[in-house]
Amino acid sequence: MSLVEDGHPALRTVMAALAPYTGRAYVIGITGAPGVGKSTTTSALVSAYRARGLRVGVLAVDPTSPFSGGALLGDRVRMQDHALDPEVYIRSMASRGHLGGLSRTTPQAVRVLDAAGCAVVLVETVGVGQSEVEIAATADTTLVLLAPGMGDGIQAAKAGILEVGDVFVVNKADRDGADATVRDIRHMISLGDRTAPGLWRPPVVKTVASSGAGIEEVMEAIDKHLAWLTAHDALRRRRVERAAEEVSAIVLEELRSRMGDLRADARLSTLAGKVVDGTTDPYAAADSVLAALT
Repeated sequence: MSLVEDGHPALRTVMAALAPYTGRAYVIGITGAPGVGKSTTTSALVSAYRARGLRVGVLAVDPTSPFSGGALLGDRVRMQDHALDPEVYIRSMASRGHLGGLSRTTPQAVRVLDAAGCAVVLVETVGVGQSEVEIAATADTTLVLLAPGMGDGIQAAKAGILEVGDVFVVNKADRDGADATVRDIRHMISLGDRTAPGLWRPPVVKTVASSGAGIEEVMEAIDKHLAWLTAHDALRRRRVERAAEEVSAIVLEELRSRMGDLRADARLSTLAGKVVDGTTDPYAAADSVLAALT
């Protein structure tokens, strides 16, 4: 996992060795605005899957500390109940400035936990509010958490989260306004195209994760979504799309690295000077850069 986060040169060899052992883990994404109870819900789901006898991996993506460059680990204290369980692996990963609520290396980290025999991998996003739709490209099932009194219905619509959520969870449902939040989310779902026959209609579940109330209903909703994915051959399709995104990200990272080399030997500055002088245009200069990189 450290090799993954550091982008170590040995990672290519490691990934090649792990490849035959991957493709078995069920990946569940957990996203939502700060303060809705993502870490508490994640901990409750870990307990529920452990009760089924399954090995569980947790990737909790945290904001990057501006001082150390590492992950801010405040939320991990909510998962201490599982610290001594050998069948639970919890890893905090720094976002390192990557947008979308995830770390750039999250897909490779999921692959490691998959190869390590985790039947379920829970991926909890940063909780940045309106830029977390990337989780949908990483997970088989995406849980969107909301809480009463936080304006979440409007925020969910603005963020595009209504499109990525497979299960909506209204946490802290013992607070006033929980029923209204459920009604708002159901209404917004009904306005979209996800009510057509044959499509998955996301359920809305109420929970109080701190006490475990409603977690069994969340598990049931996840199980139903898995059954629907399997019946409609959508599980493999999602995983193929996920792998395509992973490969694309690796290619782009390699191109960024080569761009750094190009900057170092002043070829890019020379091209930029020609653009400024009007002897070439930005598109022609970009074509020259791409030719040099490939």
